[in-house]
Amino acid sequence: MSPTPETPEAPFRAGTVAVLGRPNVGKSTLVNALVGAKVSIVSPRPQTTRHRLLGIATFEAGQLLLVDTPGIHREQKRAMNRMMNRAARGAVEGVDAAALVIEAGRWTEEDGLAYAALHSAGVPVVLVVNKVDKLADKTALLPFIAQITHEREFASVHPVSAMKSKGLDALVKDLIFLMPESAPHYGEDEITDRSERFLAGELVREQLMLRLGEELPYSTTVEIEKFEEDGELLRIAAVVWVEREGQKPIVIGKGGERLKAISTGARVGMEKLFGRKVFLETWCKVREGWSDDEAALRRFGYSD
Repeated sequence: MSPTPETPEAPFRAGTVAVLGRPNVGKSTLVNALVGAKVSIVSPRPQTTRHRLLGIATFEAGQLLLVDTPGIHREQKRAMNRMMNRAARGAVEGVDAAALVIEAGRWTEEDGLAYAALHSAGVPVVLVVNKVDKLADKTALLPFIAQITHEREFASVHPVSAMKSKGLDALVKDLIFLMPESAPHYGEDEITDRSERFLAGELVREQLMLRLGEELPYSTTVEIEKFEEDGELLRIAAVVWVEREGQKPIVIGKGGERLKAISTGARVGMEKLFGRKVFLETWCKVREGWSDDEAALRRFGYSD
């Protein structure tokens, strides 16, 4: 009897996945969970993500280039909001597939806008139903999915909890299947195409989102003025920009305590991400109306 031929190895696949959805559905948390490292900042506030950012997730079977995007939203009052919407919609161009992230038990008009942007792009769309761990009535999940998928076309559907890394293995398998056969685009140890300088600014901004009141974080941005290597030490200088003089005391806090806490939290995050000691200096300055000034936005690194 002749020996059974060995099963041929599946080809390696690699490609780009746009991760879209309305604000605050957990897109960045999902990207971080798939990459296995923190490449996108997260906070409970909507519109924490302001830039397109590439997370590189490498697995035995393939490599996923995950494009984390700002949340698509209806209101476009300021230049920054319009730029964020353009960045999210532009992320679909040239991708191999897309993941539409929604919140379990909730579908809004903004979810519909995100689906329409993906559907018109003509790429395979995987529906990621996130935050299933927070759904009070678990029996409502299947009827909810049936309602969402009725008359909408998805390549597959995956209920997940990005926060708890539940349901991600099956999602990864289906996403890799949609990628073309290809050698890896990046090295196995690479996790993003963004510079450490950019990531440092994002970590400061994350602390602003976490520590300030409801509205003020949206009037702040961060510029890294200095990023220097000094042996094993990184010396970083960051400016927190606000839009009005009256906002400075809120960011700085009594005796400088709030800005100190923001700086400490950001420094701890930098040391964990960069794997080295960081000396961080932080200031607060005013630039009137920066969020509605396209020239200022481009200076601060925003693009569409």
